[in-house]
Amino acid sequence: MTPPAGQRKSGPGPLSIRPLGEADLDRADEIFRVAFGTFLGAPDPKTFFETADYVRTRWAADPQAAFAATVEGEVAGSNFAANWGSVGFFGPLTVRPDLWDQGIGRRLMEPVMDCFNTWENRHLGLFTFAHSPKHLELYRRYGFWPRFLTAIMKKQVAGSAAVPGRVLYGQLPAAEQPDALSLCRALTDAVYEGLSLDREIVATHAQGLGDTILLQGAGSELDGLAVCHCGAGSEAGEDVCFVKFGAVRPGPEAADRFERLLDACEQLAAERGLGQLDAGTNLSRPDAYRRMVDRGFRTWLQGVTMHRPNEPGYSHPDAYVIDDWR
Repeated sequence: MTPPAGQRKSGPGPLSIRPLGEADLDRADEIFRVAFGTFLGAPDPKTFFETADYVRTRWAADPQAAFAATVEGEVAGSNFAANWGSVGFFGPLTVRPDLWDQGIGRRLMEPVMDCFNTWENRHLGLFTFAHSPKHLELYRRYGFWPRFLTAIMKKQVAGSAAVPGRVLYGQLPAAEQPDALSLCRALTDAVYEGLSLDREIVATHAQGLGDTILLQGAGSELDGLAVCHCGAGSEAGEDVCFVKFGAVRPGPEAADRFERLLDACEQLAAERGLGQLDAGTNLSRPDAYRRMVDRGFRTWLQGVTMHRPNEPGYSHPDAYVIDDWR
């Protein structure tokens, strides 16, 4: 007989899956760092990712989509789901290293898949380690398939001239922000039907993690947008500007718009006094990748995105998009 969902055994004691609470965040953050640091061979796993914060920021963005695994009442791992409209992704999924390979990761997938069903996302994804058969097999069980590599890159900020038409979401009057979100939805919908970054834009602003760049185009359209985290306590970390998501309006001049967006991201980093600009792109977007390399971006971490269904979504040669689904 199979025990009830909250009482199944795994490892040394009873395993339960429940919502991640605010009181759990310190322990979940420690496990997140130790898990990644251990897997990647860091000399001091507890300090991995340094001042970047993925756990508290993602919990604050949507506490209803953050989940904890507990063993004998102690937090043993966590997982987070993100809703980008027609697109959903999850992570980081981390488990205490002494409890690896005991089924906890599979159990942490269950509530995340329930979130996706509730949200009715059409395209699902994740970022994982391309060299790890264990990770690829875990996610394959849930219908995810590996596609192209994703390069997470960085460059030193050299400063840049002011970019014409650049507006920051956080500097708009509150009464104008809903209209700005509508323009952002129109742009991302053109990139991939139903794609929406509303939650990321609002969470970045509400938590003071950075800002969102809006590039004004002709008429009322946007030419581009970039959700940027800046500095310690965000997903960027100290002295870093991290482009969590960036995209430009598709069409014949998309490449030029992408160059302008990259200029605007570097301008924001320089204005904030940050020395490094981080940004990732899927290598199925070869021209976007090439243009970033030509500017001095170099890969410091590489993984693979897995997709459900096994389709490209917005990762194709005509898309000029910055993201990495970590």
